[in-house]
Amino acid sequence: MKVTTDRTVVLARGLGRRMQEANPAAPLDEAQRKAAEAGLKALMPVAGRPFLDFVLSALADAGVTRIALVVGPEHEPFRRYYAVERPPKRLRIDFVVQQDAVGTADAVLAAEAWTAGEPFLVMNSDNLYPAGVLQRLAALTEPGLPVFTRDDLTRTSNIPPDRVQSFALLELDPDDYLADIVEKPGAERMAAAGPSAPVSMNCWRFDARIFRFCRDVPKSARGEFELPEAVGLAVRNGVRFKAIRALGPVLDLSRRADAAEVARRLASITPDP
Repeated sequence: MKVTTDRTVVLARGLGRRMQEANPAAPLDEAQRKAAEAGLKALMPVAGRPFLDFVLSALADAGVTRIALVVGPEHEPFRRYYAVERPPKRLRIDFVVQQDAVGTADAVLAAEAWTAGEPFLVMNSDNLYPAGVLQRLAALTEPGLPVFTRDDLTRTSNIPPDRVQSFALLELDPDDYLADIVEKPGAERMAAAGPSAPVSMNCWRFDARIFRFCRDVPKSARGEFELPEAVGLAVRNGVRFKAIRALGPVLDLSRRADAAEVARRLASITPDP
């Protein structure tokens, strides 16, 4: 399968507030504790390597070779590790600074110049998606997204049912294009959608049109510029997003309680970014 874009924007600017929350029931080693306290989810060591190494390795397996790592001005540990201590062999990493942590749509805007008008993927730094899903996404010739289902994620991943309820709920048309997206649908609406409800895990293929909608999207109820809401605005203005039916597992490292299970699942894997 030939990819049509070799660029990916990896979002690592978040403050990691959920990871910073203390949890006595989730013991961490010293290196993990320091990463958690700093909110550096992507750099938390699991199975002997930073979690982001596994994310980048999956991208390399998918045929992606150029990465824009969106970080904050205070995130020197990312630069030190990937530029000095352990530069990737199969990828080129550029660092893009998002000055303020005001949402994922703003984070994508920070990478606009880096994309150079080319299509690109966007994904979280604290989620490990299957390489095969990323390859199919990178092979599209139009905007798109992998569509997971609620029951598959809870069955195959380390994501508990209550967390899936907070994912963006999708509506697809008969041709498998995105018709609507509901950010933070809530437990009642997600339950009404059924166990096979289609959901997004904030993984996308975009072209340059998305930047207009990242600029135009209003602040969400959380006071941030949210990427799913920018996508919804794009859909309402005629941009079509092809849905790729996807299966997990997708590993999520957003809370301290996730670390042990993620490490267990990755114990036999040696990342090679």
